[in-house]
Amino acid sequence: MFLYNITLQRATGITHAIHGNFSGTKQQEIVVSRGKILELLRPDANTGKVHTLLTMEVFGIIRSLMAFRLTGGTKDYIVVGSDSGRIVILEYQPSKNMFEKVHQETFGKSGCRRIVPGQFLAVDPKGRAVMIGAIEKQKLVYILNRDAAARLTISSPLEAHKANTLVYHVVGVDVGFENPMFACLEMDYEEADNDPTGEAAANTQQTLTFYELDLGLNHVVRKYSEALEEHGNFLITVPGGSDGPSGVLICSENYITYKNFGDQPDIRCPIPRRRNDLDDPERGMIFVCSATHKTKSMFFFLAQTEQGDIFKVTLETDEEMVTEIRMKYFDTIPVATAMCVLKTGFLFVSSEFGNHYLYQIAHLGDDDEEPEFSSAMPLEEGDTFFFQPRALKNLVLVDEQENLSPIMSCQIADLANEDTPQLYVACGRGPRSTLRVLRHGLEVSEMAVSELPGNPNAVWTVRRHIEDEFDAYIIVSFVNATLVLSIGETVEEVTDSGFLGTTPTLSCSLLGEDALVQVYPDGIRHIRADKRVNEWKTPGKKTIVRCAVNQRQVVIALTGGELVYFEMDPSGQLNEYTERKEMSADVVCMSLANVPVGEQRSRFLAVGLMDNTVRIISLDPSDCLQPLSMQALPAQPESLCIVEMGGVEKQDELGEKGSVGFLYLNIGLQNGVLLRTVLDPVTGDLSDTRTRYLGSRPVKLFRVRMQGQEAVLAMSSRSWLSYSYQSRFHLTPLSYETLEYASGFASEQCPEGIVAISTNTLRILALEKLGAVFNQVAFPVQYTPRKFVIHPETNNLVLIETDHNAYTEATKAQRKQQMAEEMVEAAGEDERELAAEMAAAFLNENLPEAIFGAPKAGSGQWASLVRLVNPIQGSTLDLVQLEQNEAAFSVAVCRFAGGGEDWYVLVGVARDLILNPRSVGGGFIYTYRLVGGGDKLEFVHKTPVEDVPLAIAPFQGRVLVGVGKLLRIYDLGKKKLLRKCENKHVPNLVTGIHTIGQRVIISDIQESVFWVRYRRNENQLIIFADDTHPRWVTTACLLDYDTMACADKFGNISIVRLPPNTSDDVDEDPTGNKALWDRGLLNGASQKAEVVVNYHIGETVLSLQKTTLIPGGSESLVYTTLSGGIGILVPFTSHEDHDFFQHLEMHMRSEFPPLCGRDHLSFRSYYFPVKNVIDGDLCEQFNSMDPHKQKSVSEELDRTPPEVSKKLEDIRTRYAF
Repeated sequence: MFLYNITLQRATGITHAIHGNFSGTKQQEIVVSRGKILELLRPDANTGKVHTLLTMEVFGIIRSLMAFRLTGGTKDYIVVGSDSGRIVILEYQPSKNMFEKVHQETFGKSGCRRIVPGQFLAVDPKGRAVMIGAIEKQKLVYILNRDAAARLTISSPLEAHKANTLVYHVVGVDVGFENPMFACLEMDYEEADNDPTGEAAANTQQTLTFYELDLGLNHVVRKYSEALEEHGNFLITVPGGSDGPSGVLICSENYITYKNFGDQPDIRCPIPRRRNDLDDPERGMIFVCSATHKTKSMFFFLAQTEQGDIFKVTLETDEEMVTEIRMKYFDTIPVATAMCVLKTGFLFVSSEFGNHYLYQIAHLGDDDEEPEFSSAMPLEEGDTFFFQPRALKNLVLVDEQENLSPIMSCQIADLANEDTPQLYVACGRGPRSTLRVLRHGLEVSEMAVSELPGNPNAVWTVRRHIEDEFDAYIIVSFVNATLVLSIGETVEEVTDSGFLGTTPTLSCSLLGEDALVQVYPDGIRHIRADKRVNEWKTPGKKTIVRCAVNQRQVVIALTGGELVYFEMDPSGQLNEYTERKEMSADVVCMSLANVPVGEQRSRFLAVGLMDNTVRIISLDPSDCLQPLSMQALPAQPESLCIVEMGGVEKQDELGEKGSVGFLYLNIGLQNGVLLRTVLDPVTGDLSDTRTRYLGSRPVKLFRVRMQGQEAVLAMSSRSWLSYSYQSRFHLTPLSYETLEYASGFASEQCPEGIVAISTNTLRILALEKLGAVFNQVAFPVQYTPRKFVIHPETNNLVLIETDHNAYTEATKAQRKQQMAEEMVEAAGEDERELAAEMAAAFLNENLPEAIFGAPKAGSGQWASLVRLVNPIQGSTLDLVQLEQNEAAFSVAVCRFAGGGEDWYVLVGVARDLILNPRSVGGGFIYTYRLVGGGDKLEFVHKTPVEDVPLAIAPFQGRVLVGVGKLLRIYDLGKKKLLRKCENKHVPNLVTGIHTIGQRVIISDIQESVFWVRYRRNENQLIIFADDTHPRWVTTACLLDYDTMACADKFGNISIVRLPPNTSDDVDEDPTGNKALWDRGLLNGASQKAEVVVNYHIGETVLSLQKTTLIPGGSESLVYTTLSGGIGILVPFTSHEDHDFFQHLEMHMRSEFPPLCGRDHLSFRSYYFPVKNVIDGDLCEQFNSMDPHKQKSVSEELDRTPPEVSKKLEDIRTRYAF
């Protein structure tokens, strides 16, 4: 078995985010890392939308990321610390839209190791040096400079090692142009290691250490070190030199402290707490991330606490000395992993879990009545300030990036009867969790919908002048009339446009600089800018049946297949070409390309005929109307569209910007198939045809603009958009109702929209999320969703949600009441009334937990519920709240042999579970009956068990339950479930159960999978086979009777299969006689499974499912990951395919090594050597290589580059999208 890995949706969770001018222009960009992916985002300063410019898989773990700019430079470089044992400096090349590796310096072994640098990166704020540090011992400093040709140079590494030292954080200190300095939070564990009593370990203090790079002597000195009182978790650099006082802010538990060299005293300020917080009052509070904003005159920091509150921190200085730290509550947003304040006034927030946001900073919060806290205010030791959280005031949300991370569970099924299955994904954490329904398609935002007086049959938009940015008219054609609408603040009808309104229109366009042309059945109307009108009438009884127009040319087809060609002369007159061309059959469709920049005309006309052919006809004056090439088609063409796609931005000699791409002829057939063919720009030959089936209706094609490039909108029973994005072609359906006709649309509100008609409505649509594979509908849930099952009869979902460190609703209400009573009691006689009012206000206040976070209850506190959801509407049909400290871990829906036709829901619950050290107060299995047509849960009984029931599965009219490490069969009883059979031989914990026939396959938490046979006659569960490798299984999936796919928590997917001679007819041996001669192997079962496939995904996989993703497609193994990625493993159908991809992967490894310096083969073999899987993500990078490299690789494979691209596209579209 050989598999091919395809990523459908890349990971969406962000681990690091940095900002800078990476393309060298004034525009601010953001670089984010998503685990093993590097992505460049650009927020549009006008609209506030965030666009992705480039996404690159780096096939390594990105551990740290820094932006870096040489002194006096205008361009930022990207420094990456990864698990490759190398420091890599990247530069973004806007012309090629690629990251280019400028430097790669090796210093250690690969892998995430304790003493190999890569975990921490710090850059000197003036751009002279960079420090890369390990968790322990090693730190290296590289000096960066430029050579005579202004290229970036890097020195050999200077060591700043210190043995027996743990590092917590490293930053570059801003010292102006003095010697570069780095500050580290460190801890020396040497004494603690050598002291057996453990006293030294208890007294170990963290130190703040400054390292100075002496540029004169070219080495690093440990300049100064001092012990800290509190345990710090990260450092913030304070601007220095001419901009500020220099030094660092240390963020530690409950305090923020300013430190610097010399006579500067420490300034510390407590972190303010929320007033009347339901949290455990003994809990410390820390800052989790920060952002610095610096202008010529001022600077401030935004620091976020672990509850999500952001404080604006400023420093008061007196002649270079800092005198106080001032803090002011700014706003509350979801907890972030990184924040970036952009020069354009935006705040980019990459959330820890849930969607990422871009906010506009509307106010700096200087003039509001929010109290300001200062380190100068007198406070008792251990006391702090209090503030009242509120809704957003200083920030305005402008854009939201959808983030699935973490995907806790996923099921793929067509519950909405749409032919294509939907992905039901339970994702998120705590109160920000959602149940999302993913459908393959682009999200469409509806800008406007208006009714029309009848059903139109076509729509166009035209500009008044070639220089105009926006369209001026929308022309709508009816069966016997034409309506002209002008576009302004509103869209209204106009009558003085010069268009003929009493006839249907076949086409219209801007002609030349400022004239318009309207083609209608009886002639051509040419409207000049001064409203003079020239008419050309059709000869005799003939009418115009089809036409094609662009900026300078008009071609019409008369009845009988006669072509007439017009071209505009320099005076702006339309001139008919002397000859006409008779075609061999009736013309059914025509297309002209847009006139290329700097040319007089488009050279080719494509004509589709009744006889199932497409012909390319030359419009060059030397051989005008001569046929150049033809292509036979499998069915009659419906429409044609020539576009220039896949372009790279180039500048010509005059500095005019334009994109140079390839010409493609798109052919829509009447049987619903779309063909895309390459049109040779010199000879007009057609080659390299790709086909896709779009729907049941004939395919109509329309040219639109997307992200500054031409794209094709194809309409069948669904509408599809074919566009080029990040050097790959995408053909994606629109998640929208059926449309009939469309045209590109540009106005101030909507620069790249589409105007379309559907029955009797005119709609203006915008597509903003290009490149997205799935369109999402999200339904909020209350706690972290753990698992869900689908009820087979009603298609409702039964979802269990569980949160640790949380209160249930009832406990929250009780605590609030208690605190309100305490407030009143604590007040004196005269303040009673005021206190009562405050208590009432506190009880009525309801801050949404999705933004402000849920109160942290402390360890060992659990909140849980069972929810019945209708997946189509997302409505909750029924909800059962479990008591405080009961946690649901497993759920199943089943029928019992003795329970009649009723469906039962079983929920496995743990009571008083403490995770570390692990202890549990017992478990229960709650049994509910589904009543009311499957819309209500009716409690039947609860069954006490000894340990946590982590897995439940129906089995032959009874249920299998994994209770801790026991595997049991239960049956339904009157008062509780009755125990029928058990097996005690699982080593640790049963985490998953799968059944097929008499076989049960169980996964253990750390010992991979076990095959168990149920012997009905003896009523025994007997383990007859197991695996040879320990695997920490997170999820497993049954592939066939002998084969299991399982994923482990370290990010590997393996497939294990029983050898053909395995027998499941084994006996239990109560006497022990047999044990003397048949001991089994390796202390396990006597039969072992073989490993068929090993592959390292690089992200923890939490769900596996074997399913088909497209109607009529083949089966694939779909996996979803903790970071929000979705991918599939698909089998090869032929040896030659496997052979081809194996060689392609081999060439790609050598020709296009991963960006961060990790070896691709060793990354995919992180834990087990990669076996029988070819990495499609690497193969697909073929499309983003340099053309000459593409040529050399494809020649090695005896192909041409288009053939290789076609193979890559084919294997993708055969199984997925």
